[in-house]
Order: sequence, then structure tokens, then C-alpha cells
Amino acid sequence: MPASPSNPLGDYLKDRRSRLDPAAFGFGGRRRTPGLRREEVAQRANISATWYTWLEQGRGGAPSADVLDRIAGGLLLTEPEREHLFMIGLGRPPEVRYRRAEGVTPRLQRLLDTLETSPALVKTATWDVVAWNRAAAAVLTDWSRVPAGERNILRRIFLDPQVRSAQRDWEGLSRTVVAAFRADAARAGAVSEVAQLVDELCRASPDFAALWREHDVVRQGEGVKHLNHSTLGAIELEYSSFAVDGRPDLGLIVYSPVDPAVAGRIRALIDRSREGGP
Repeated sequence: MPASPSNPLGDYLKDRRSRLDPAAFGFGGRRRTPGLRREEVAQRANISATWYTWLEQGRGGAPSADVLDRIAGGLLLTEPEREHLFMIGLGRPPEVRYRRAEGVTPRLQRLLDTLETSPALVKTATWDVVAWNRAAAAVLTDWSRVPAGERNILRRIFLDPQVRSAQRDWEGLSRTVVAAFRADAARAGAVSEVAQLVDELCRASPDFAALWREHDVVRQGEGVKHLNHSTLGAIELEYSSFAVDGRPDLGLIVYSPVDPAVAGRIRALIDRSREGGP
């Protein structure tokens, strides 16, 4: 007997609906198999029961993104499960739905804290800083002293004279960060969310306004940051950017000292700050 044709979408839908408790959704009646019936999923997704049945049977062609979104909601899929549904149904991930980050998990914060001499921070797609370690506070910015509503990297770069003067190549840095910021916001589906910040910076900083009008886009990736630190003097830090798995709205940036002697000076600076020294 020939094997049945592969139907990953139908198999996935059957498996997901079999895991749901009908009573939790107000569906009663005796059942021969666990989970919701096809017509119940269709009702919850507000689509035709016939169309849903065809999807499970591998008939009727590819569904639309809207139909998959409705089914994902009807089956109470998590974000990774929704992404998998789109990948097997359409061959691509769903459009990103931006969600504002309020902070990071304790596990991610502990990871930052293990980087004793490497400044590290986590930023949102709108470049708001939501987490940092001691090294970042000592070398870059002590974000705990910045009001929560103002913890934005672009605001610091374009509106804080001290931050500007500490950069050995402010012109190159500012051009790169604006282009990377534009790319991050678009990738995370946060274009509308950054509109107010962009308007504010365009009014307050002619430099930002000029760079924003150029519409350049780059990936931040990795590179070297040159700083004239008030205590450490001239230092070089290699930086690398990382995505936070499952959180397209968050990015991790780690700055590592190029010179071991600089790492030692950073450690001494952190120790002094712990002791309350200058």
C-alpha cells in the first residue's frame, strides 16, 4: 500500500487541535478523540469549516496569511508555534509584530553580569536601553542615573554634549547608528513606534535631521569603538551585536577591551565604584 503524501501543515493542525480541552472553550458533547473538532477550530478562527477541513487534508492550495493568523489565534499558538505554522503553510515567517519591551529576564541579566570587564547592554528596536552591566555603567553610561523615559541611545549620542565629546569619531559613529537604527526599527515592525522619537530628534538636532533624510540602512554587526574616557583615557573596545532568541525587539551589544591592560583598568574602575570612590 503506497504511503500517504506528506502534509506537514495538516499534520501540525491536527496535532495542535488535539491538545486543546473543548470544555475550556465551552464545547461539550461526547468525543471519540481528544481535542477540538475541525468545525470548532473553524468557528474560533472565523473561517469556513469546509476550508479548514481542506487545509488539514492538504487540499485547496496555500492559505493566506490572514487565514493562518486566524487559525493561530483559534488554536492559541505561542509565537514560536505561530512562526512554525507560517513556515510550513507559506514557506516564510509571519510579519513581525512589534511589542514594547519592559525589561529582560533574570537569566539574561545574569549573563550580562558575568561579563565583568566587557560593557554590555540590551536595547530595544527603538534603541531604548532596558538592561546593562556594571562595566557598561562604569565605561559607557550609568543608565540607572538616567530617567527611565530618557534611556535612549540616540538621545544620548545627539543631545548629550559629554557623550559627543567622548567619541573620537563622532561623525562616523553618528552616521552608522542612524542607519542601523532605521534598519532595526523596520526589521522589528516598529516604524510607527519610532515616529515620535524621530520627530523629537529632528527638531532638537540638525545633525540627526540631516542624517535621517539620507535614508541610509546598515546592519550594526561588529566593529571597533574608540573612546576618550574621562578616567580611563583613550581606549578601544571591539563590539559585537547579537539577536535575543525569540525576541526580535531586543538586541544585545557587547564591548570587549582590545588591550588586556584596558581590561585591568576597567576592573579597577569598577572596584573603585563599588567602594564608593571617584
